[in-house]
Amino acid sequence: MKILVINCGSSSLKYRLLDMETGTAPASGMVERIGEDVGFITHKALCDGERKFKEDHPIPDHDVALRFAVDHLTHPDHGAVAHVSEIDAVGHRVVQGGETFKAPAVIDKDVIEAIRENIPLAPLHNPANLTGIEVALELFPKCPQVAVFDTEFHQTMPSRAYMYALPYELYEELRLRRYGFHGTSHRYVAKAAARLLGKPLEETRLITVHLGNGSSITAVDGGRCVDTSMGLTPLAGLMMGTRCGDIDPAIHAFLAENRNMGIAEIDDMLNKQSGLKGICGMNDMRDIHDARNDGDAKAQLAFEMFAYQVKKYIGAYLAVLGGADAVVFTAGIGENDDFVRETACSGLEQLGIIIDQSANQGRKSEACSVHRPESPVQVWVVPTDEELEIALASRAALG
Repeated sequence: MKILVINCGSSSLKYRLLDMETGTAPASGMVERIGEDVGFITHKALCDGERKFKEDHPIPDHDVALRFAVDHLTHPDHGAVAHVSEIDAVGHRVVQGGETFKAPAVIDKDVIEAIRENIPLAPLHNPANLTGIEVALELFPKCPQVAVFDTEFHQTMPSRAYMYALPYELYEELRLRRYGFHGTSHRYVAKAAARLLGKPLEETRLITVHLGNGSSITAVDGGRCVDTSMGLTPLAGLMMGTRCGDIDPAIHAFLAENRNMGIAEIDDMLNKQSGLKGICGMNDMRDIHDARNDGDAKAQLAFEMFAYQVKKYIGAYLAVLGGADAVVFTAGIGENDDFVRETACSGLEQLGIIIDQSANQGRKSEACSVHRPESPVQVWVVPTDEELEIALASRAALG
């Protein structure tokens, strides 16, 4: 069974073709800078060894982007299939499913309309996700398609965890609540961690730590999310590359009064000019480490703030779960930054987390443990694979 996974971001499109029988990915790629004067597509194909192609094009929207991607997938020289009919299913990442979707959904008119109705909860992402779905339905007219939602893994949270202490009618009228994101990543690494622990997922207590330019942490009890750091939007929780994370909500009014800033200007600042970038001017942790080594005090502060916030959430979720079998680091920073892992776990020995500095060193391209043998709570690094999780969820939804 060949499944094409499509992931439309606000200004990018990732795609990956997976052969579920062989466990290989015959082709993958990314279209970037959608909507700018010049965008580019990078396509990788596994035919006669790995071949990589990169082209510049005007890419005004996701419609054009997906058509470029399919042209490469079916290209006579470096395509993975001769014709779109060789693809058996298409899985779509959809950012916001609201309370409508608690599981992946086979796409039909009702599902499309429900995704459209949730646009107010994700105005930057759901429209792009919808475009990807509508164009794929045109390009793959005989192919079943499935929507897999970032939010559905978190729909198992109890109301005490997802409700905000606001007038209740705002929840009733607008469904204003905590939704959480990165759900496919958290679910994938939770399942992988349970296998590594040698325990049924239903008998595990895990803290999954997804750290990248966007970061979130989730408490997983028996395979079910019981709390997560992101909220109504991906702005909440940890400080991130350019996002502020949790702040005093009165800051909005303070800035409006003292800097004469409008709500749109404040929102743009909190999403695009804050986080690591706001503190030290850099949002890539590799650059921050280089600057720290050169004595940059603001870079040092940004690093310490980030690791400290990760530690706080780990401690909080140990309390939520009543202990844990393992803490699982994943995503770009989680997999590759031993400094963040070590600093976030240091000082948690009394809570059962004892990291092994030697085992923790370096980037991790494969799943591995980084805790000491006597550590009551294990610590693992598990590379995430959101596209594979979407493909697996799509196959399951199709029976």
